[in-house]
Amino acid sequence: MQLGSASLAPAKSGFVRSASRQKWLEVHGIEHWTHFYTDYGVALQKKFFGHFLKGEDTGWTKQPKVVLQVRHPGERFVERAEREWPLARTQWTKLYLDPAGHALGRSPVTRNASVRYAGLGDGVTFLTAPLPRETEITGPIAAKLFASSSTRDADLFLIVRVFSPDLKEVVFQGAIDPHTPVAQGWLRASHRKLDVQLSTEYRPYHLHDEPQPLQPGEGVPLDIELWPTSIVVPAGHRLALTVRGRDYEWGKATGARLSNFKNELRGCGPFLHDDPRDRPVAIFGGRTTLHVGPTQQSYVLVPVVPAKR
Repeated sequence: MQLGSASLAPAKSGFVRSASRQKWLEVHGIEHWTHFYTDYGVALQKKFFGHFLKGEDTGWTKQPKVVLQVRHPGERFVERAEREWPLARTQWTKLYLDPAGHALGRSPVTRNASVRYAGLGDGVTFLTAPLPRETEITGPIAAKLFASSSTRDADLFLIVRVFSPDLKEVVFQGAIDPHTPVAQGWLRASHRKLDVQLSTEYRPYHLHDEPQPLQPGEGVPLDIELWPTSIVVPAGHRLALTVRGRDYEWGKATGARLSNFKNELRGCGPFLHDDPRDRPVAIFGGRTTLHVGPTQQSYVLVPVVPAKR
């Protein structure tokens, strides 16, 4: 049995890679504890253990293989049963980065172009046009980028975001942080080596067994995993991909913090990549360039899910 929060990619990996046919996945939002430790979660666990450990007829044989709490803006969740993960009817949709106007669109870029940002800075955001219809995004997310650095390494922080029609960011209650974006992903460029046996287009696996320093100015392909998610984006809203050189920060300071965390909760909880011993300026403080073109298509792969028929 594999239960997991919507922000925890390892839960989905455990479900997908488990060899057993007796496995179940529940994907929920809000905090870690709301569904797991309250009466709902305790009852679900007792239902499972009563069936497998005590031989009781708890109704577990009718339990759906996958249960999703599909999120809508405003912290509204709609429960839905599914049979697999990722969902078989997923329409894997590539949204291509275009430096012209910082656009994010469905058409591949036909000309060579690039955009540069400070290696430890706020980066650049690519934005879709307003969505013509309500769109559900449920499943793993991945990006394919072509990047170079003026130094021998670069850290890339990727954030999938949703903006309202008036371009205000829509954030959510995460596992800890109350101002969490749709999804985040990270990759150190020198750790780009893939496990070709495990990797899929929507879920890259990195070996982390052989540092591969960059040659300054030379572009390399980077396959980057982002958190799985489940969100229904209203019509008229926009999707965005931000590529940064440091951790995501929600735009407003609220003073929100927990007593045992030193930093304010602004989108990443306490889990920041801000230790200068790990990210020395001489190595990570250069200029990072994203490249696009006919032979260097940079995109984010989004799991668009149509309604059940």
